[in-house]
Amino acid sequence: MPAVQSAQTHDSDVLLVTGGSRGIGAAIVREAVARGYAVGFSYQSDIASAQSLVGELAAEGARLQAIQGDVANASFTSSFFDEASAQFGPVTAVVNNAGMTGRIGAFSEVPVDILRRTIDVNLLGTMFMAQEAIRRWQAASIPGRLVNISSVAATLGSPGEYVHYAATKGAVDTLTIGLGKEVAASGIRVNAVAPGTAYTDIHGAGGDPDRPKRIVARVPIGRIAQPEEIAKTVLWLLSDEASYVTATVLRVGGGV
Repeated sequence: MPAVQSAQTHDSDVLLVTGGSRGIGAAIVREAVARGYAVGFSYQSDIASAQSLVGELAAEGARLQAIQGDVANASFTSSFFDEASAQFGPVTAVVNNAGMTGRIGAFSEVPVDILRRTIDVNLLGTMFMAQEAIRRWQAASIPGRLVNISSVAATLGSPGEYVHYAATKGAVDTLTIGLGKEVAASGIRVNAVAPGTAYTDIHGAGGDPDRPKRIVARVPIGRIAQPEEIAKTVLWLLSDEASYVTATVLRVGGGV
């Protein structure tokens, strides 16, 4: 289990992470349980990865729950919150991590079904979770923390690779800024982390598993990120150390 990086512990905090079975999501789950959070994470179809992560962390005494569901389904959000709350208590933090690139290639060649699915998962899924969180936190006067996972693609545009994905992440940035300002007076903080390229299987899922190796020369810091580096930034934004940070998109791109 990763070492705790701060004296602050979160034994009373309950965190939901969407898309938490692999990649950056799994790194966030690992980092969160190391800091004392009870964590519920969602996964869509990769049962093996979800079970493996639960088994790995349960052996270390983690309070952890894997819940299968599709964030693009509006009805899933309430059941996700309900199941985690029933086991651990009220949810106090959310990370919207679930996302997809769809096919990597020219925008004009992206099929309509991939366009719709990318919007449904990356944008609507994030919106559904955010709405559910805000409603519950405001009703119970909980000073919740929400972190959306964006991408440097939101400002780069990703021409020739996944313009459609970049467009959804641009919308996530706008959502983060506007919602953060809207709910700040309720004591709720809303931020986003915009990672650069990291070593995850999202590239293979998009049809270009060698993409990290191909684009590393574009990264000023000279290397591709590890998922754990993104996770530590997310956990900082969830912590009290970031108590005066809201409506902010924090870029973690190695200089990109």
